[in-house]
Order: sequence, then structure tokens, then C-alpha cells
Amino acid sequence: MQLFVGLGNPGGQYARNRHNIGFMAVERIAEDHGFGPWRGKFQGRLCEGRLGAEKVLLLKPETFMNRSGQSVGEALRFYKLAPEDVTVFHDELDLAPGKVRLKAGGGHAGHNGLRSLHGAIGEGYRRVRLGIGHPGHKDRVAGYVLHDFAKADAEWLDDLMRGLSDGAPALAAGEGPRFLNAVSLRMAPPRPSIGRKAPAAPGDRAGPAGSAAGGAGTARGEAGAARGETGGAGAGAKGVAQRGSTGAPADTGDESGARDAAGPADASPEPARSPLQRLVDRFR
Repeated sequence: MQLFVGLGNPGGQYARNRHNIGFMAVERIAEDHGFGPWRGKFQGRLCEGRLGAEKVLLLKPETFMNRSGQSVGEALRFYKLAPEDVTVFHDELDLAPGKVRLKAGGGHAGHNGLRSLHGAIGEGYRRVRLGIGHPGHKDRVAGYVLHDFAKADAEWLDDLMRGLSDGAPALAAGEGPRFLNAVSLRMAPPRPSIGRKAPAAPGDRAGPAGSAAGGAGTARGEAGAARGETGGAGAGAKGVAQRGSTGAPADTGDESGARDAAGPADASPEPARSPLQRLVDRFR
């Protein structure tokens, strides 16, 4: 069993404060992973569920930030857990907004919530440090952390919550790098690769222009065939008329023309007479 703790202050007036980003994180995990309902326990709000194969308790201390250790200490003693079984989500001034770092042990760096936890359970717990940025001067820190996130922060904050939730099963399994990778994929998704187009196959390179050229060639061929048929018919008619005027037998000229076009007489049958030729024959 593990205990995930989100740090913050209770009450609606603090709900969207930068200092409450730890509360936001565990609330999102509970919602996305189907945890049970929140109930009052250990001077806070507690719910239970599973992340992968691990049973996990989520706790939001309601003792206010600077007394968070009281609530966490009670839960630890009740469930007989060690500090190494605890993971704390908290705001971090020394990280840029949206940056996340995972740390085990170490000092509290002046954070009042962590200072309280150190006094109650020692420093051996894990921390998920959630960057909120720094106001620039230490005199402005209190007002900054107790102020709501700006509207401009809404997009990255939502991406961050999604990433924390996506990676929560890996975090519960002790796979820190995989957890951080899940967060990174939400905060900075990889861009699609833009490579060179593969060269077109020889038959495809012509494309529409080639098809159009082919179509034009076909049309020219058909037009040429039409002209050939028309010209041939006209020439045949002229030849028949001329031969008719000299008294030459009509079938002699036709057979000669057929032989010229088709080769020897025994190579192919006599071609059919064209309508124009048949029309000339009627007036001869």
C-alpha cells in the first residue's frame, strides 16, 4: 500500500491558488482512475483505489499547509507505513511553470508544508515537485502562492494534470522515468516527422499531366483516324466518278483500290463498300 499526499489549504477561497496545485493533482488522479468517494479522516480528506497493481490511498490534509505533517503522520501510523511509502505532490517556486521533478529525501527548501512533514515523519518520503514559477522577489512570495492561477495558465495546467494522471500508475510502480515521460508527452507532445517525399514510380511520375497528354494523344489519334476515313471515302468517290466518266468498268477501279490497300487479292477478302461509294454507284 502507498500513500499519495497532495498539499494545499482547505476551503473554496483557496481552491485555485498556486499553493493548492498538490490538491489539484490528487483530485485529478482520483477522478481519472475511478477511486472511491472522498471521506473525512486523519484531519483531512481520504479516498482509496488502485493504480495498476498497487493499492493507493490519496490524502488531502485539511490542517492548512503549515500543519500538513499532523494529518500525514496519523495516516502513516494507522496503516503502519514507512516514509518511503509516501509520495507528496507540492508546489515548487524554483521550477518554471509546468516543469516537474521527482525527488526522494532531502531538505524542505523553506516550504512550510514540507517543513511540517519533516517534523512529523522525517525526510525519507518522495516528492513530486510541481513548478509554479517565482514572482521575482522573496517579499512577493506569500501573495504569489496564495493567488489564483492566471487565465493564461489554464491550458498548460490542464495538460500538466492530465500528464500526472497518465503517469500515476508508473509512479506507484516505482518507475520514476516512465512517470516523468508520461508528463512530458502531455506537456510537449512530439511533432510529426516531416521527411522528403518518396520518389514517384516511373509510371506515376506523369501524374495528371501525363494522363492528360495521353488523353490528348488518343484524341489526336482518333481525329487522325476520322480524317483518314473521310479522306479515303472522298478519294474513292472522286476516283469512281472519274472512272465512270471515261466508261471504265466501275468494279475494276474498286478492285484495284482494294488491292492497293489490302495487298494481294488472296491475302484478304474484298472490303465492304462505303455508303458514299454505294451512293455513286446508284447514279452511274
